[in-house]
Amino acid sequence: MEKLVRRSEVAVEETWNLKDLYADEAEMEKDLSRLPEMARAIAAEYEGKLNRAETIAECLRKYQEAELIAQTLGNYAELATSVDYQDRHLRELGAKVGLALDEYSAALSFIKVELGSQPAEVLTRAAALEKGCAGFLGRIMEDQPHMLSGETEKALAMLGQTFGAPYEIYNVAKLGDMAFPDFEVEGKSYPLGYSLFEDHYEYEPDTKVRRAAFAAFSAKLKDYLYVTAAAYNAHVQAEKTMANLRGFSNVYDYLLQGQRVTRELYDRQIDVIMERLAPHMRKYAALLQKVHHLDKMTYADLKLPVDPDYSPKVTYGEARDYVEKGLSVMGEDYVKMLGEAFENRWIDYARNIGKSTGGFCASPYGSHSYILLNWNGKMSDVFTLAHELGHAGHFKLCNEAQSIFDVDVSTYFVEAPSTMNEILMSHYLLKTNEDPRFRRWVLSNMIGNTYYHNFVTHLLEAAYQREVYKIVDEGGSVQADTLNGIMRVVLEKFWGQEVELTEGAELTWMRQPHYYMGLYSYTYSAGLTIATQVAERIEREGTPAVEAWKKVLAAGSTLNPVEFAAQAGVDITTEEALNRTIDTIGSMIDEICRLSEEI
Repeated sequence: MEKLVRRSEVAVEETWNLKDLYADEAEMEKDLSRLPEMARAIAAEYEGKLNRAETIAECLRKYQEAELIAQTLGNYAELATSVDYQDRHLRELGAKVGLALDEYSAALSFIKVELGSQPAEVLTRAAALEKGCAGFLGRIMEDQPHMLSGETEKALAMLGQTFGAPYEIYNVAKLGDMAFPDFEVEGKSYPLGYSLFEDHYEYEPDTKVRRAAFAAFSAKLKDYLYVTAAAYNAHVQAEKTMANLRGFSNVYDYLLQGQRVTRELYDRQIDVIMERLAPHMRKYAALLQKVHHLDKMTYADLKLPVDPDYSPKVTYGEARDYVEKGLSVMGEDYVKMLGEAFENRWIDYARNIGKSTGGFCASPYGSHSYILLNWNGKMSDVFTLAHELGHAGHFKLCNEAQSIFDVDVSTYFVEAPSTMNEILMSHYLLKTNEDPRFRRWVLSNMIGNTYYHNFVTHLLEAAYQREVYKIVDEGGSVQADTLNGIMRVVLEKFWGQEVELTEGAELTWMRQPHYYMGLYSYTYSAGLTIATQVAERIEREGTPAVEAWKKVLAAGSTLNPVEFAAQAGVDITTEEALNRTIDTIGSMIDEICRLSEEI
């Protein structure tokens, strides 16, 4: 396993092209100087005057122009920093842009405050005059009961960077300060890093190497236990304070308000999966222990592939071919978008020191998407690529169809298009080869990656997170030992006696950034529930179902999640769709077990 290189040593073709946002930092600096002037001009012209529909519509047109610049600046700074947290200049750039955006938000905070004080009929008329803002104004009406005074809202906007400090501390500790030493197994030295562990060693077939890597990785995490816990506690305490300030009865309702879903949908997703999926996943864990001849099944063994000798290596060029063919069911325009992503450097797939782990897709309005991942040359990377391109395809459609104010899609739905692509890829692969071993590999990849990632990893995060907020909601705080204890209890409940929780399993909460993004973790399983049901519809109906799905993707934030799902043919107001999805997972595991017996 080669050591990670520094960002300066990475080949340019493996990086994304931020010049599509700004030719250089000098051009960015011009927008950074211009933005405050635009904000001051809007405030001078409209502050205290947003009481007529015509004036509101006029103001919002200018607000959209400013917001485009603000979002472009924010994306540029965040994308630049995400690939090298060890670069001091980039961190300073991010802080500089963040401060400017806080000042911009404060200067224009009067807009939402004044709109929030207007009667519904005035806002409705304004929406008719400026149709691109209909969804935005509708959400203003939903938020009216929880808006504060103009001065308070302005002060809160000014504190945006302060509120973001816990997440920044988490990232700097994780990606800047945390240096992993090599570890040894039977006299041989192995390099270790965050992405090396999560993208390679967790799947390593050699049991001694895999478990030693887990122990070494956990030991380094533990060195940062208390600072990470302090950052997280500061974050959740701030969320509770905001819930109180805005008059919510509890922190859950405050965090779910932005997702436009009820507490019932949130709790159901966690409770049903914890109860009904756990037996299926324990069966899968038992299969892994059997096929790998393990002395026992430990937490460090759960990411093992069923058939490691069969997992093909894939070049980045081959991945493009797989993705374009696998997603061709989405139509010519969609495949054209995929080609542009590969040819025009939308994707940063290099592996380097200081780069964010995992993968994400950012979709700046008025530009194309940017995808970050850490390429390891495995077939599972093809699924990750398809996943992130699902986000790109989604926001290409809704950015083209909606105003900048109506593309802020609820996180409850946002993972549906991405996980949909993973399912479509698996359906394509299953049709290309009838060999039982290949079929088992595809199915196990879906269980071990797609469904495990969304229905297990992130769902267990969500179950843990819910317990944290219970403590915070009752006026308590969460310290390192408390967080470790909650994580261990959640893992024990899900895995039972079938999996030994070795030392370090309780530190799993330290590894994910999702806890700094509100109630985000549970939405991965919610999105995949919708995606699974829509994918089955596409299998049955073909093109009509695909076109219906594209219309849903183009709707942006003009629909709430229940409306989104209903338009795609899925009812999420009951647990039926979730139960059907869990049954699908169970049937796939049953088939993997059957094929393993045959093979």
